[in-house]
Amino acid sequence: MIEGLPPHRPTHILRMLTDEASARAMTDILGEMFDPTETAVAAFEAEDGVTWRLEAYFADAPDEGFIRDLIRPVVGEAADAAEFRTIEQQDWVRASLEGLNPVRAGRFLIHGAHDRDAVRANDLPIEIEAALAFGTGHHGTTLGCLRALVAELKRRRPAHILDVGTGTGILAFAAAKALRSPVVAGDLDGEAVTTARENARLNGLGPYLRLYEGPGVRHALADRPRRFDIVFANILARPLKRLAPSLTAVVAPNGVLILSGLIERDVAGVLSTYRHRGFHLARKGVIEGWATLVLRRGGAAPRP
Repeated sequence: MIEGLPPHRPTHILRMLTDEASARAMTDILGEMFDPTETAVAAFEAEDGVTWRLEAYFADAPDEGFIRDLIRPVVGEAADAAEFRTIEQQDWVRASLEGLNPVRAGRFLIHGAHDRDAVRANDLPIEIEAALAFGTGHHGTTLGCLRALVAELKRRRPAHILDVGTGTGILAFAAAKALRSPVVAGDLDGEAVTTARENARLNGLGPYLRLYEGPGVRHALADRPRRFDIVFANILARPLKRLAPSLTAVVAPNGVLILSGLIERDVAGVLSTYRHRGFHLARKGVIEGWATLVLRRGGAAPRP
């Protein structure tokens, strides 16, 4: 389980071993106390099935004393054993990718260069060297969006696709691979756009990507009313609510919004915001505590 998306430029990490209940409690505490765009907190079960590993990534140097005091009511004196380390900017994503297995969603296979031999004859492979932008396909939000895309492609062949907050570009690449048609993708982080462009070239998709730098749909490529058959927005609950008027405006009459970056407690509020824009929940998926919502125009919305 992870609170917040890993920052684009993490500089420090907190690590400690504990039990499941304490790991979950600290994930909640740290997730509530820090800006989710600057901090990500994750808890993982170790191979022994008993121990849990807590990791927190920070965009800036954290106040170690404050954090130890924050978690001390949960873990007691073990707070003093929490390990804080700096992260080498150029290495952190590459090192994490080397320890991850390929990710499959339908025919899509997301992999690093070290796993090229895992590609099968009928796969639609996407090779990612993530650099400093978030998005390797291993996170539940990205995988949830990929699965939603697989389901949509079984229904029809969409003509126009937009990926808002593209990160490394995985969702845009998947759509372009499957459809062999241009896909518009943007991010407010120029470094993410650069990374996506490099990854597009790596995958032979440069001619199909129309990339832009800017917030939301504020660009001539994206700000096209009722244009897009699929609009991805894999960001966070707060910006999803803020962007609701502009995102819904660019969805085609029979199009869908695929929203992610939501922990379960965010779902009701996001759905309420989009219901007021005339959209209802068509499908919901949850992976490792992260929800992906597929929204369509009109109709009665079932409860999340």
